[in-house]
This record gives sequence, C-alpha cells and structure tokens, in this order.
Amino acid sequence: MIWPPLAPNWCVSDMETDTLDLATRRLAEAREPYAIATVIRTVGATAAKPGARALILADGTISEGWIGGGCVRGAIARAARTAIAEGAPRLISIQPDEDLTAQGLAPGQTHQGRDIARNGCPSKGAMEIFVEPVLPRPELVILGASPVALALATLAQPFGFDITTEPSPQPAATRARMVVIATQGAGDLDALRTALASEADYIGFVASRRKFATLAARLDATPEALARIQSPAGLAINAVTPEEIALSILAQIVQHRRQGQRQT
Repeated sequence: MIWPPLAPNWCVSDMETDTLDLATRRLAEAREPYAIATVIRTVGATAAKPGARALILADGTISEGWIGGGCVRGAIARAARTAIAEGAPRLISIQPDEDLTAQGLAPGQTHQGRDIARNGCPSKGAMEIFVEPVLPRPELVILGASPVALALATLAQPFGFDITTEPSPQPAATRARMVVIATQGAGDLDALRTALASEADYIGFVASRRKFATLAARLDATPEALARIQSPAGLAINAVTPEEIALSILAQIVQHRRQGQRQT
C-alpha cells in the first residue's frame, strides 16, 4: 500500500487534552510507566482519525482517550507493552487482509520499521499509529557522604536519574531502583541491610572484596541476597581517585539500566 500524505484533520479537543494531561500527571507522581498512542495516518474508513490519542497503561489497558475499537486495541496493547518494556517507541501499521496479502506481509512481522497488524473489521480501513513510552526517571539513592558519594551525585546529574543523597540509611532507599553505598565505614552494615531490604535492582557497595566478605558474614543474608550486591562497585577501569571511582560506578549503573533494551 502506498500511504497518502497526512490527512488535514489533525485535531484533538481541549477537553481530551486536559483529561490526558491530568492522567499523565497522576501517573508521573505515582512513578508509573505508560505509553501515548497517536494515530498519524489513515486510509479508507476508520473510526479514529489522524490526531486521535490514547493513554495506555503498562498492562496494555487504555486509560484515557480513544483511537478505535476492538479492531485495533489488541495490536495497540501489544505495542504499548513492548514499547514500555524496551524503552523504545513503536510504529504500528494496521491493514486489512487483502492489503497485507498484496504486499506479501503477515501480522506479527516488522517491515520497514513498522509492526504489521491485521484489521479484521468490515470497514477494511488502514491506519498507522505511533506508540511512545513514557518511563519514570530511575531513582538513584546514594548512601554516605564520602568523596566518592559526593562525586557520584555530581557526575550522575545529567544522566536522567532522580538522585537522593543520604549521609546515613533512610527509608527512602527502600523504594529506590538503584542504591550505591559509599559510606566509607560510617554505618556500612546498616546501609547494606537497608539496601538488601529494598526492591532495588542494582546495589553497589564501594569497598574491597575482603571488606565486603567480612561484612557479609555479619548480615545474616542468603547467598542469593548477597549476590545482588556489586562489590567492589563499578566497572574495572583501574580507577583510583574518587572521581574515577564514581565514573566506573556510573558506567556500571548505565550498563545495568540499558540491559535488555532493544538496540537499533
């Protein structure tokens, strides 16, 4: 199918925009991921027109807005879940069977950057929908007031983290996605216990292997729990100064954050 130019009727009502804005603010405050789906092109008879938008939750549920009926919802839900999981947008092309057959395409394929889906509705229309994920900024809690802690707090600022620095363990650390312990002997055990009790998927401890082994024996934690802790924290770059150590830790955090994301 040769797509025509974008239709001229790009319009979204003020009420719909206000409703979406309110919903996105609520989700942002709750640190919940979501996706925005926008109809960008249509051919033939389609219920939704270019400019129609919908807010889709992480489980694929359409929370606000409208971009069509049951003919498109399954494809949109799958694309939204994938976009959120991979942290990358998706472009969906929904077409009737005859158009797919004429192009040698099948639902589930990716062709020229588009996820191909079937429109089984009698209308036989076609549409392209852009699905953009909106992910909460990952939380980074830095426990300690050591030179490494201070250097990491400064260095990590441009990398899209919500950064909290705590001189000593605080309850906030239990909700963080990433925790770095740079206490330099001032409350190491309490910091390690706080991090292990959290739901953090990255825990870095700035210490030697020998020191960590000594402290680990006093933590009363399972081997599986202890395996969550990266110690010494950071990638092996022969770092010496606090700034270099902070750089190695930040590099490891970025590596961990991007694992599993789709590479293009």
